[in-house]
Amino acid sequence: MFLLDAPITGRREVARGMFVLTMRAPEIASTVRAGQFVNLGWSHGPLLRRPFSVYRALDDDLEIVLKAVGAGTSALIAMEIGDRVSCLGPLGNGFDLTAGDHAVLVSGGLGVAPMPLAARDARHAGMRVTWVHGARTAAELCTEAHADHVVWATDDGSRGEGGTAVAAAPDGDVVLACGPNRMLAAAAERWPGAQVAVETYMGCGTGVCLGCAVPLKRGGYDRACTEGPVYIASEIDWAALPSQLHYYAASA
Repeated sequence: MFLLDAPITGRREVARGMFVLTMRAPEIASTVRAGQFVNLGWSHGPLLRRPFSVYRALDDDLEIVLKAVGAGTSALIAMEIGDRVSCLGPLGNGFDLTAGDHAVLVSGGLGVAPMPLAARDARHAGMRVTWVHGARTAAELCTEAHADHVVWATDDGSRGEGGTAVAAAPDGDVVLACGPNRMLAAAAERWPGAQVAVETYMGCGTGVCLGCAVPLKRGGYDRACTEGPVYIASEIDWAALPSQLHYYAASA
């Protein structure tokens, strides 16, 4: 884990209202695994750091993806090149891509966040990668896709398959999913052994504050920031996890 003063080096829009922010953080970029996240703080920002899944890691730079859902994310998107953020990471446990020939990545909305790194790591492991990405409309689909085969799904049928990403996805040796918790609950029903990156509130990001509790079917709770945020889908008590939350990359 590293704490870096990271300058902003780029910003681009990849869907309607969805932006990728690039920052210089070489120690984190060289060690992060798919599914892990960084906790960001910045001058005049929120009191608590905000968690963001790492979208891509390229040489000395890492990227996050976000929408303006509150004052914090609005301020991040408005940052200029050269502005600096305090970047803590990599944090959490990521996806396990050590076995299988075919990886299926299933994402909904901002759940696209960990998937470019997941596609990279799966390819490095020798897997064929299918990526299924869903959103409400074609305008809200992320325009960047990193896979051998890409399937689009939209609620209104404006691009690709009409319906959900879970319904449009094929089976695979390894299934990774990220998106709204109601989508992940549906993924758990179809693929109990899928690896899912859960959505929950976070505070410190290091396991101290206990603000990111994930209810487990066997009883008790885990901390998403340390034991998670990636879990086996069948381990989570989905009925006890708020279904309306958006992936932690969208924290306000």
